[in-house]
Amino acid sequence: MSPDAYRAGSRRLQPIALLSLLVPLSFVIAQCSKSPNPGMLAANSQASTGDSFDDRFPKPQFKDRFPTASESLVQRQASDLPGPRTASAGPAPYRVASLAPQLPYQGPAKQDQTTLVSLKSSAFPYLGNNPHTDEPFLNVSRGDRRGHRGMGGRVFWQDQTYNDNRVLMHVPEGFDIRKPGVIVVFFHGNGATLERDVRDRQQVPQQISDSGVNAVLLAPQLAVDAADSSAGKFWQPGGLKRFVTESADHLAALYGDPRAAKVFANMPVIIVGYSGGFVPAAWSLEVGGLGNRVRGVLLLDAVYGELDKFASWIENNRSGFFVSSYTHYTKRHDDELMHMLREKSISVSEDMDRPLKPGSVVFVETPEGVTHRNYVTQAWTEDPLKEVLVKMAAASALTRVAASASSPANR
Repeated sequence: MSPDAYRAGSRRLQPIALLSLLVPLSFVIAQCSKSPNPGMLAANSQASTGDSFDDRFPKPQFKDRFPTASESLVQRQASDLPGPRTASAGPAPYRVASLAPQLPYQGPAKQDQTTLVSLKSSAFPYLGNNPHTDEPFLNVSRGDRRGHRGMGGRVFWQDQTYNDNRVLMHVPEGFDIRKPGVIVVFFHGNGATLERDVRDRQQVPQQISDSGVNAVLLAPQLAVDAADSSAGKFWQPGGLKRFVTESADHLAALYGDPRAAKVFANMPVIIVGYSGGFVPAAWSLEVGGLGNRVRGVLLLDAVYGELDKFASWIENNRSGFFVSSYTHYTKRHDDELMHMLREKSISVSEDMDRPLKPGSVVFVETPEGVTHRNYVTQAWTEDPLKEVLVKMAAASALTRVAASASSPANR
């Protein structure tokens, strides 16, 4: 065969060879593209209203207390967090107005972000002692099961009531890591779950978003759907500090920039306790380990006890505000706490008509007809958590204006 004929034959075979290589590859691509679509997520049931003891502390309503993959909030684990980014990624660092010196910034999330995250430092499981008795918290056993006998004699089993370490986290659409911000730690009351009650019925994440304040939410699951106020790991010295520190990476990932974790880890905290949440709130103030990082306390019909811990924090933290709003259920204890404070010459206000400046101590009695069960959404006003955050922000704005007016440049 002549060289010219050989070259002509080779050119005719090239397309055939190329096609034979591409056919297997296209087959693989077609097979990989076939993936199942996720199913629809389950909705929460509606809670009934009322004001009897059973209504205030409702009996369990779900057979499956610990959600499966069909739960309506995405659950994140530590392995879900994005890895560290290289130094060349994103814009250059710049000065942050709040608590960290420098932070590379990518911009806020484009919409509200709410999820459930399992944390080792959350309230439960808890294997330590009950500090009130200095005896093991799990003080009942039946075969392999362990449980806690409450003050009323009822036994709550660990595998049903004290084995949920999830935390409801929420980052509003408008949250900006460049601006001073706060973490709201919300301790729910008795007979509650994070989705059905804290998120859907009490609208805690929505209240934070609607306030417009630069705040994020951490709400740990306490006793699951039970008439029990145990604090679990928040009884332990440094418990609140460990909780906030562990949460930082997850909040940063939810925000959309893992490099924001250092700011979240050092951000000031507002503690909110509703009803039975007074126990973890009080112990977090007493032994939580955050010191003057706690810039405010809001108790919503929650002063059932631990008066010495609340009074001690108010007396020794005059840079933080304290608000207790109450019904007739807790009036006796609120009156007693006011008396304790006035004996210490601490000024007490009984209305919410002014901004919440550092050192403000406010007690607000709500009228008959305001129910304990609906108190997180209807107290002296609708959405009381939102109202407190707005008044806190207003006081901060006034302080900045006053500081600016008194600066040498403005004289």
